[in-house]
Amino acid sequence: QVQLVESGGGLVQTGGSLRLSCAASGFTFNAYTMLWYRQTPGQTPGKQREFVASINYVSGTNYAESVKGRFTISRDNAKNIVYLQMNNLKPEDTAVYYCNVRRVGTDYWGKGTLVTVSS
Repeated sequence: QVQLVESGGGLVQTGGSLRLSCAASGFTFNAYTMLWYRQTPGQTPGKQREFVASINYVSGTNYAESVKGRFTISRDNAKNIVYLQMNNLKPEDTAVYYCNVRRVGTDYWGKGTLVTVSS
């Protein structure tokens, strides 16, 4: 079955950096677009997660305006891992970050990893 496991979150000061990883299994990783989303802790239940970045199977990338120039998504198809390098972090980047893949019309999510940026 599809499994996505995020790691790399933590507490960092404003201006700092973190690299998130998402280890994927249970599907043909190199054939799918992988995405990162985030959700602010305590957010109104039901509010949609915010798109952060995506990378397709030929490593074409797309970013939310709020993270362009600061975040970089990449993938290692040999290891079935997608990364999110986050630089110049801001307090408003504080969120739980989730890895996502849509396969056969179904969205799969990991459990998320918490990133906290202190001011």
